[in-house]
Amino acid sequence: MATLAIGVLTRTRNSSSSSSNFFSRTFNHFTIKFVSFKTPHQRRRFFCCSSKRAMTSSPATIPSISERMTAPYGSWKSPITTDVVSGAAKRLGGTAVDARGRLVWLESRPAESGRGVLVVEAENPGGESVDITPKEFGVRTLAQEYGGGAFTVSGDVVFFANYKDQRLYKQSIGSLDVPPVPLTPDYGSPVVSYADGIFDTRFNRFVSVREEPQVLVGGSDFYAFPRLDPKSERIAWIQWSHPYMPWDKSELWVGYISENGEIHKRVCVAGNDPAVVESPTEPKWSSDGELFFITDRGNGFWNLHKWIESENKVLPVYSLDAEFARPLYRQQGKSYLGIIDDVQCSKLTVLDIPFTDIENISYCAIMPLQTSGNDYLYVEGASGVHPLSVAKVTLDNDKSKAVDFNIIWSSSPDSLKYSSYFSKPELIEFPTEVPGQNAYAYFYPPSNPDFQATEDEKPPLLLKSHGGPTAEARGILNLSFQYWTSRGWAFVDVNYGGSTGYGREFRERLLGRWGIVDVNDCCSCATYLVNSGKVDGERICITGGSAGGYTTLAALAFKETFKAGASLYGVADVNMLRAETHKFESHYIDRLGGGEKQCYERSPINHVDKFSCPIILFQGLEDKVVPPKQARKIYQALKEKGVPVALVEYEGEQHGFRKAENIKFTLEQQMVFFARLVGHFNVADDITPIKIDNFD
Repeated sequence: MATLAIGVLTRTRNSSSSSSNFFSRTFNHFTIKFVSFKTPHQRRRFFCCSSKRAMTSSPATIPSISERMTAPYGSWKSPITTDVVSGAAKRLGGTAVDARGRLVWLESRPAESGRGVLVVEAENPGGESVDITPKEFGVRTLAQEYGGGAFTVSGDVVFFANYKDQRLYKQSIGSLDVPPVPLTPDYGSPVVSYADGIFDTRFNRFVSVREEPQVLVGGSDFYAFPRLDPKSERIAWIQWSHPYMPWDKSELWVGYISENGEIHKRVCVAGNDPAVVESPTEPKWSSDGELFFITDRGNGFWNLHKWIESENKVLPVYSLDAEFARPLYRQQGKSYLGIIDDVQCSKLTVLDIPFTDIENISYCAIMPLQTSGNDYLYVEGASGVHPLSVAKVTLDNDKSKAVDFNIIWSSSPDSLKYSSYFSKPELIEFPTEVPGQNAYAYFYPPSNPDFQATEDEKPPLLLKSHGGPTAEARGILNLSFQYWTSRGWAFVDVNYGGSTGYGREFRERLLGRWGIVDVNDCCSCATYLVNSGKVDGERICITGGSAGGYTTLAALAFKETFKAGASLYGVADVNMLRAETHKFESHYIDRLGGGEKQCYERSPINHVDKFSCPIILFQGLEDKVVPPKQARKIYQALKEKGVPVALVEYEGEQHGFRKAENIKFTLEQQMVFFARLVGHFNVADDITPIKIDNFD
């Protein structure tokens, strides 16, 4: 299961402790320059992100209808192959800026078995970026099982967690011929993980999330976002405890650091008032020492607030029915990059950039701008025609307009060559089974300039249920979606009740009703598209990974909407997940599922008699979030019942597939599985299908 990416949510694992704390490690014989931002005292501007549900796109040149070949939907030939898709499957693991203003980013490389590599932007425009991470290292933390917050940059030094041994290392960006230096002990195996760290210049130490060796803060089940003020005199952090997840209820604290480096006093800034339901997140200190953060008190949307220290009072900086946290400032599905004037708090200036979906901002995020010169920032984002990318956005002298937009990194730098084949996402709002409640989805119609179908044929549909389930489908260029649409499939990515990006009320629709609301909304979306005449109701398939795999299996067990499905590392037995899941989500399942009885009733494994549709299962054998026995258990039960079923297991894969060859194989086998059992057409690609039990 994947969790909502509110910044970096981290916890620690330790064989002898069940709680997580902050720790600090002091480094001898080590000095470093800390970069700060200067601003005038009388006025500050803050960067924020937001979004509304709309898309922009540029028209593609398409041959006339008479020039196209006529062929059944699903059988079209496309240059967007699985090699292209797997090559575009690089993941972005975070960004930072070094002392010289250069972008540093973490990318995972499927061609190197998913190895995480830190890369630094070229010194001069037009130059080649440079790998920081030596080939024998891989940057990734296993904190919280999902990882996140695996590196941080301070001056010309990068601190990172190495995947193989989970130790912390430091490395000079300016002297890449010098190997990384370990900072934490070798325990003989990767039993301890570190994440979400910051360098403390005052005490020459690294502050991170973990149990040992020097505990600064403890007592709660989870901690995240340790953030020092510019003088290292105060530290802010987020904490929460079971049974809540951080987006349900959390607290923001500030600790005062004594001369010997210990926290001698602490104050709860937000989250401790029983009359206010909120989940503060993402604290940031300005260079003047003011604390800004995001919380959803009041209107139920994550908005920007600031702390008045002298009165221990919280004031809103800007209020809007939109999400300013990750998923950042999002409103009606489109992200906005904006500047909020700290003097005129009612003024929000939106910057015009090509991205319609923004993930993160580096360098000046919620930080006062410099007073002169060409200020710039790095933005992680995408759009319907841009894959996930990092762009350098240069501002004018007034810091009110974007005067230059330059892509520094792209998950798929060659994607534009296929632009004439792209299907542009269309936001749809559809009615759910609950009167007066709607849900949302991005619909991608079939698109191929070389082919057309006959007028009387409607396309097959593949519906995707996202993981999380506290997560969100995004209307951005994803070549794995285009793989389907360019071959004549319609594709829809659903934001069912419980998804993020629509405020607390929408997010909490799933509490106690997981396996009901998500399943009903996915079925309602498919029915809506059938009734709209956009897809063939006899050729509707569903796919999903992790929690989305659970929704897939539950929809096939309890509904008759779909004709086949694919579950990627999905949950078949919810009570087994409750019993075996890691600490971070151990109470999450109870809040979603409603307790042992309800989880039993909604577990597909307990209703094998209700299955009748073909299913293909994909599973990583090193998955600790959803262990392999979940897939094996449902596979064996369906096989014995006589349902057409296949199971693919991958050595060396965990929760989510990182190796290029496995990404390719998964996509190809889904395509040929659906074509053989539901589509009634031959695929254009040369794919050797695996054996399907009870069919072949």
